[in-house]
Amino acid sequence: MALNLEGKKVLVSEVSEVAATAHSLVAAEYRGLTVGQMTDLRAKARAAGVYVRVIKNTLARKALAGTSFEVIGPTLKGPLVLAFSKEDPGAAARVIKAFAKDNDKLKATGIAMGGQLLSAKDLDRVASLPTREQALSMLLGTMKAPIQKFVGTLSAAPSKLVRTVAAVRDSKQVAA
Repeated sequence: MALNLEGKKVLVSEVSEVAATAHSLVAAEYRGLTVGQMTDLRAKARAAGVYVRVIKNTLARKALAGTSFEVIGPTLKGPLVLAFSKEDPGAAARVIKAFAKDNDKLKATGIAMGGQLLSAKDLDRVASLPTREQALSMLLGTMKAPIQKFVGTLSAAPSKLVRTVAAVRDSKQVAA
């Protein structure tokens, strides 16, 4: 459906607002997907906290201008769907990767993250980024490890003394 100038301005500002707060962007070519498959992709993305939008490439370049995703502008060619990770940096990559596994017509063409342009080959790497909860648990485990080691070291000396005294006691009982 053709948009008038006001509709295009609204669309550009909406995508620009999302891009301003998003963590990462995955652009994927959707040529050959049916409407039902695209609806399924949108539903899965919505459930994962990913903003998915099909937008003309010229409008996308205008919307991404001035954001950290501006680097992906020159690679926007062909019919593309843009997936923005709003909460978790790897969420959009995970959604696109999982959907592309079942639908070979969806192909990632570019990834933008932290002001850097990544190739489509990096989709697996970005998709394997931990979620916020996983990252926090990894951080907590790293912070807790030295304390556990210190407590283990402190408790080793008294337990070794107790084992030595018990061994002496047992040897005296056997001798008697």
